[in-house]
Amino acid sequence: MSNQTDNLTRCRWPGTDELYIKYHDEEWGKEVHDDETFFQFLILESAQAGLSWITILRRREAYRNAFANFDVQKVAAFTEEDADRLMQDEGIIRNRLKIKTSITNAQLFIGIQKEFGSFDKYLYSFMPNGKAIMNHSNATPATSPESDAIAKDMKKRGFKFFGTTICYAFMQATGMVNDHIPTCSFK
Repeated sequence: MSNQTDNLTRCRWPGTDELYIKYHDEEWGKEVHDDETFFQFLILESAQAGLSWITILRRREAYRNAFANFDVQKVAAFTEEDADRLMQDEGIIRNRLKIKTSITNAQLFIGIQKEFGSFDKYLYSFMPNGKAIMNHSNATPATSPESDAIAKDMKKRGFKFFGTTICYAFMQATGMVNDHIPTCSFK
């Protein structure tokens, strides 16, 4: 399960890809509580549906440029013309449904912020005792009871491209769950 380099032990999944290693070491499993980061990963994880994460990670800067530096207010105000413009952007996945969903999800995200005070408070209301989960096993699940509950509630609210598997990946990306193997230097 591990990947030994530079006298560091890493989870195996980043392999030798430098971008994946940087993401693993600096972001994956690191707990964040700011809505800007949550919105960024909502856009990116939704875009990833049906694709590999490295495909999206390699395009993150293009997504940042295309989606107004992940400014939720600006994305929520995107129009049909903006969707047409994004369909011409070769730096992102040009899937009209995913693009339109990102705009709708931004609007829904703002609604949750208004209802709960922040998206962070909303998400952590599903977590045991309002805390992140530290996984001490070598097993990395694809879903959890928490991702099931969050995805179900978000679907009820109208979010799309955010089922339980994508939700769990979102939770890993934002440190709501830390799935680094126990011997990982970055646990």
